[in-house]
Amino acid sequence: MKKKIIGLCAILLAVSGCGKIPTLENGDEAVVTFNDDHKISVNELYDLLKETYGLDTLMTLAETYVLETEFSDYKDTARETADSYVDSYIESAGGEDEFLSYLRQKGYQSIDAYRDLMYLSVLQSHAIEEYAKLQITDEEIEEYYNNTAIGDMEISHILITPDVDDDATDDETKEAEEAAKKTIEEIIAKLNEAKKNGDDIEETFAELAKEYSEDESTKDDGGTIGKINYGSFDDKYDELISAAVDLKVGSYSTKVITTEAGYHVILKTAQDDKKSLEDLKDDIVSILGEEYTEENYTSIAFNALQHYCKEYGMDIVDDELAKQYSNYVQSAKASIQQAEIDNE
Repeated sequence: MKKKIIGLCAILLAVSGCGKIPTLENGDEAVVTFNDDHKISVNELYDLLKETYGLDTLMTLAETYVLETEFSDYKDTARETADSYVDSYIESAGGEDEFLSYLRQKGYQSIDAYRDLMYLSVLQSHAIEEYAKLQITDEEIEEYYNNTAIGDMEISHILITPDVDDDATDDETKEAEEAAKKTIEEIIAKLNEAKKNGDDIEETFAELAKEYSEDESTKDDGGTIGKINYGSFDDKYDELISAAVDLKVGSYSTKVITTEAGYHVILKTAQDDKKSLEDLKDDIVSILGEEYTEENYTSIAFNALQHYCKEYGMDIVDDELAKQYSNYVQSAKASIQQAEIDNE
């Protein structure tokens, strides 16, 4: 680590046009000189950095190496994902200059530095997901397959979203939500009437989707979402998945379904047979991994990164930084333990 900083300082001095690097009487290279021949050595700089930002910087370097090595096939995806996030932030801010001004208020000196931070964050998130999968046992997989797994379902939906402005009051928001729910109830009533009259429900549903649905990508196709199953959406859509599971093929939901997108009525149009355990295993592990992450949200990030660093035999050889790291680990464990107690 020390040699890297010395090398970096040498590069910076060379670039700045300082010429030959001056040295102190004890042979240490200097990074700053003054008219009275006073010099600040690279060792002084290293020691100060070590006491202030050293551990954070060291762990950034260490985790980047470990995660890039462990998930080498995910590096390009992580970089593309990070860049897409940053590019969207730049657009929202009104341009690079405006975004850089914002970043500097937060302590970042460049957009590229922030891109690197986002890149590491995406890698960390991926590592957490993969670590959670490692915690799933064969017994848990078999139990899920036998008791929960089902074949893919094909459904159509009609979506109504509350007409709410960003600056709406709580009363206005509530009124808009109630209006959206009422529209769904009216659609269900029309489906009930069609069923009573012996009309074709799938055809009626398609007509209502075209008339009412606010999902522009599906309304003209009968509201068809396609095949879904557990794990198709995040947990904010659990109510929709559960409602679909409970429906028979050809039937529709008779209660308002609430998701992050708004309010729905759904029609189940097909139900596939359950695939083999071998075919479903990866999907089951992903689903159970997400559940494990939710159940262990206070500790999983720390435990995951600890796991991968240990897998690669990370050993901090600088005594002071090793001490700081040990204190950090003990403090993190104590905080996690207290958070788990508070959440009981």
